[in-house]
Amino acid sequence: MNWLLIVGLGACWLGWQIVWAAPLPRQLRKEKPPVPADPQRAYMLFWLDQYGWIGLTLLGLGVLSALAGVLQ
Repeated sequence: MNWLLIVGLGACWLGWQIVWAAPLPRQLRKEKPPVPADPQRAYMLFWLDQYGWIGLTLLGLGVLSALAGVLQ
């Protein structure tokens, strides 16, 4: 079996789990919630956004890798 396909499907699975658990990053939402004045809460929102971006990136790269593995 092709390693690109295996790694791609694994990345898709992990990326989809993250996208399912974490909200979309605020940069991609139509209605952007206001940033709280409390620095601790703003920092927490920043990391939630980063987690959402990580999930989307893993999902996208996983799809590309799985397709490359199938086409190879």
